[in-house]
Amino acid sequence: MAESRATVPDFTLQADVDMEQAWAGRAALKAAAGEGAVVPSFNDLIVKACAVALREFPRANGAYRDGRFELYSRVNVGVAVAVPDGLVVPTVFDADRKTLGEIARESRALSTKVREGTITPPELSGATFTVSNLGMYGVREFVAVINPPQAAILSVGAVEERPVVRDGAVVPGRRMSVALACDHRILYGADAAQFLARVRALLEAPLGLA
Repeated sequence: MAESRATVPDFTLQADVDMEQAWAGRAALKAAAGEGAVVPSFNDLIVKACAVALREFPRANGAYRDGRFELYSRVNVGVAVAVPDGLVVPTVFDADRKTLGEIARESRALSTKVREGTITPPELSGATFTVSNLGMYGVREFVAVINPPQAAILSVGAVEERPVVRDGAVVPGRRMSVALACDHRILYGADAAQFLARVRALLEAPLGLA
């Protein structure tokens, strides 16, 4: 992280995501789920949305090494998990090829291994992009530090009820703030903006992520 701060010329894009459909969809899944079933979390939706967008915008799925950038052939999303002594980032491999249910089950299994201290080195390596979510702690927005040599990291805040303007009237709405920190040696502003816009669009109409 110190190396990242010292050497990466980063910039950050921020956006608010309309989570109304995602909220309703998850509530419906939870109501229909059988006992013991794994219901996808908002973070699982975010991982899936990022994976789809990374496949469509490959520069966001790149790395900077030895004065040049390279594009990864696989989409492996690292998911930051807090531990008592710091932060651990297990990897959901080939997330773009997995269903939302598969991502949810794998993420739960990885988180359990992290908490139990049984996570293995291969499960902590190979990520091509990272999602860091502090929403469960009530954090509205923050900017995470890029994990070199990755091109970017997405910081995710809480899904919360806020006043929004709809059809000229102020009404309650569910919103989530996200921030995309990017390595400017790999990603330029327009590329990053298109990637973030795609992530936002997928989360605002999440039926296609199932």
